[in-house]
Amino acid sequence: MKILALDTSNKTLAIALYDETGIVAQKQLNIKTNHSLTLMPAIDELMKDVKWSPHDLTRIVCAYGPGSYTGIRIAVTTAKMLASTLNIELVGISSLKAIAANIPNFEGLLVPIFNARRQNVFAGGYKWENGKLINVLGDCHQSIEVLIDSIKNDQAMVVGDVADFSDILNEHGILMNKTAAWNIPNGATLAELGANEEIVEDIHAFLPVYLKKVEAEEKWLEKQDEKFKEDTDYVEKI
Repeated sequence: MKILALDTSNKTLAIALYDETGIVAQKQLNIKTNHSLTLMPAIDELMKDVKWSPHDLTRIVCAYGPGSYTGIRIAVTTAKMLASTLNIELVGISSLKAIAANIPNFEGLLVPIFNARRQNVFAGGYKWENGKLINVLGDCHQSIEVLIDSIKNDQAMVVGDVADFSDILNEHGILMNKTAAWNIPNGATLAELGANEEIVEDIHAFLPVYLKKVEAEEKWLEKQDEKFKEDTDYVEKI
C-alpha cells in the first residue's frame, strides 16, 4: 500500500506519503497560499524526494471539509482526478476528524472547531474507542454559544481554531488544546486515518462537505424567499 494524503481545507497545506512501514515523507505549509497553485507542485516535489512515481500509488486520502470553500474544492477535485486517472482507491476524511486525530491519548470528548465567522463554528465530537476515532457528535455548523452549552457537562477538549474563541471558552471553563501543532491539519495523521477507512465506491459522486451555504447563495435565497412571500401576498389579496 502506498498512500498520498492531502488537506487544503483551511489555510494550512498538508500532504504526506505513507506505506506499510508508516509515514515516508510529509510537507506542511502554515502560511496563506493559493492552494490551486501550490498543491500539485508540492505533491510532485515530495514524491520525487522519495523516488515514487504516480503509478506507485494505491490510494488517495483527502480531507473533504468543512472549512474554506475554495480550499475544500481544490483538495477534492485533485483527489478525484488522481484517483480516477490512476485507477486507484479514494478515501474521504472529515477535516474536523483529521484535527481531532492529532490528539491520540485523550480519554474524553475531543471537539474540533473551525472558525465559521460571526461567532459561529464548524464543529464535531469524537472519542477514541479501542484505538479508533469515533464520531459521537455529528459535524455541524452552529454558534459557539450553542456548542459550549452542548459540551460543558462533558470531559471535553476543544482543538482547532481555539485562539479565536479563547475568551469565551475560558469564561465557561472549557478545556482547550494549547499545543499549536495539534490545532492545524497534519498530513501524517490524515494518512494514518485513511489507511484504515472504507474507500469511496463511486469516485465521481464524491463531493465536498461544506455544512453551510456560501454567503452569496444565502443572500440570493433570502431574496427569493422575500419575492415568493410578496407574490403569495399579492395572490391572496386578489
